[in-house]
Amino acid sequence: MITNNKLDKSFGAVGTSAGMFLFIAGLILTCLHLSGIILVLIGAFVGFSSSSTLIDYGKNQVKFSNNLFGFIRIGKWLQIEPSMKIGIRESNQTYRTYSMGNRTLDDTQKDFRLVLYDSANKEIMPVKKTDSLVAARIELEIECKRLGLKSI
Repeated sequence: MITNNKLDKSFGAVGTSAGMFLFIAGLILTCLHLSGIILVLIGAFVGFSSSSTLIDYGKNQVKFSNNLFGFIRIGKWLQIEPSMKIGIRESNQTYRTYSMGNRTLDDTQKDFRLVLYDSANKEIMPVKKTDSLVAARIELEIECKRLGLKSI
């Protein structure tokens, strides 16, 4: 059984909405001119690209993937070893955008992530994203049981 855990949009909230706008404008322009396909491709790349983690419980492996255009998954499978551990890390990401009037728009996203660590407690990759610490602790217990790992 393979589960897909969505993590982030590659270009943030503002980049995603701008990409969607370019995609829709390109679709409309393609009806009039064939050059609108360029806007469709750029808009689809910026608007739909994201990152996620795939977990294969049957083969006991994980894969961090960048999803280009939303469906082309790029990444390598990593075999989970018994010496690995899973821990909780708080994530604070801020996306800053400047308007034409040189005003800033800061979008801060705070969440908690389950992170896979190696035997030397070095961070390998995020596994899952949750909104609260309570939910992260519950998911930590579930993932530790499913993968047969210890928690930090």
